[in-house]
Amino acid sequence: MKNSTMSELNEIIDSLENKFTRLVQKLEALEVENATLLQELNKTKGEINQLKDTQRGLETRYDSLKTANSLLGNDENKRDTKLKINSLIREIDNCIAQLSE
Repeated sequence: MKNSTMSELNEIIDSLENKFTRLVQKLEALEVENATLLQELNKTKGEINQLKDTQRGLETRYDSLKTANSLLGNDENKRDTKLKINSLIREIDNCIAQLSE
């Protein structure tokens, strides 16, 4: 009776050791996968930032082109240009007023 109990205990211990080994292997694999995903995430964040910078630059160029077109007589953008010029004049007036103080 003692031998059968001992062998059952050994089987249980072996089974637990096998399960533990598999869990450790899974953990290591998940840690590697996590590190890879973090690298991809950081790379993607960098690409997004570059695209945002490009977008801002293109928006600035677009606004400049709209202003240039309106100065050339494009009726569609004349109102925007007048508003922009008036805004710039107000800013200049404010600067002059601050310098005068």
